[in-house]
Amino acid sequence: MKTQKRNLQNRAHVRGYRAGMAGRSKGLSNQCQEQSRPEWLAGWREGREDMWAGLNSVTGTFKNIASH
Repeated sequence: MKTQKRNLQNRAHVRGYRAGMAGRSKGLSNQCQEQSRPEWLAGWREGREDMWAGLNSVTGTFKNIASH
């Protein structure tokens, strides 16, 4: 199995980031497991900040991949 599939914290962060960039509610974090919810929320906050800064979803995704 690939490392990226095993790293649930990173996956939660990326999914939260994508939700934030799409303008979705942070209430979607309830779909995550308890231990990955803080990472999802951190990604969501970062995605919202990038959306407000004017990044689009493509450049934001590349920024997110490069930083992790």
